[in-house]
Amino acid sequence: MNRAVTCVYRVSVIALLAAMVFAVGCHKAKPVPTPPPTAAPAPPPAEPTVTLKAAPDTIKKGDTTTLTWSSTNATQVTVAPEVGNVQPEGSTQVTPSDSTTYTATASGPGGSATATARVTVTAPPPPPPAGPSVDELFLKEVRDAFFDFNKADIRSDAREALGKTAEFLRNYPQVRVTMEGHCDERGSTEYNLALGDRRANAAKQYLVSLGISADRMTTVSFGKEKPSCGEHNEQCWQQNRRAHFVQAR
Repeated sequence: MNRAVTCVYRVSVIALLAAMVFAVGCHKAKPVPTPPPTAAPAPPPAEPTVTLKAAPDTIKKGDTTTLTWSSTNATQVTVAPEVGNVQPEGSTQVTPSDSTTYTATASGPGGSATATARVTVTAPPPPPPAGPSVDELFLKEVRDAFFDFNKADIRSDAREALGKTAEFLRNYPQVRVTMEGHCDERGSTEYNLALGDRRANAAKQYLVSLGISADRMTTVSFGKEKPSCGEHNEQCWQQNRRAHFVQAR
């Protein structure tokens, strides 16, 4: 009897396990479908780049310089001041009147970028101060030669004066001179004309001895007709006894 009970128990357990397996198999969950993959976001637009150079970057006032630029990822490029809209790459010449900083701006979907180039404008040096003219130097450097009463000898102070005159004539070979012989008021007109002639020629010959060509010099005598001083004393007479130089035109 115990054996029969044991068999019935085993059969019951087996049947129960089979029923459980069947129930689990019948109630198994359906598989959940996998969602489609999400599309990756588009990359942001590339940022523009730009370069700008000036060659040369230092110029004299009135000269020109060349601006050269290059850009990437830009839909618009401008160069300021004055140049305006330009191609993405290029160059142009500018003539700034003063020192100027040029700016290139590149714009596009990705933003904007700038670059600068400085052009320094230097003022031309001031002209050298105007020196004295030849006429002014003639009046300053060429000296009269003075003589003793009734003589045409070249005395020491006259040699010094004529030496200065010779130096000027060597420095300015284009200058030609006329030597005027003068006398004081004493003596006849005829005598003083002859004495004035001797004085003018004495001055000429002394300059020739210093190396000045004779064909650059002419002589004339005015005797006592053109005094430089009108008083009647020795001091005034001494001023009138002279060889005076004027430029020959």
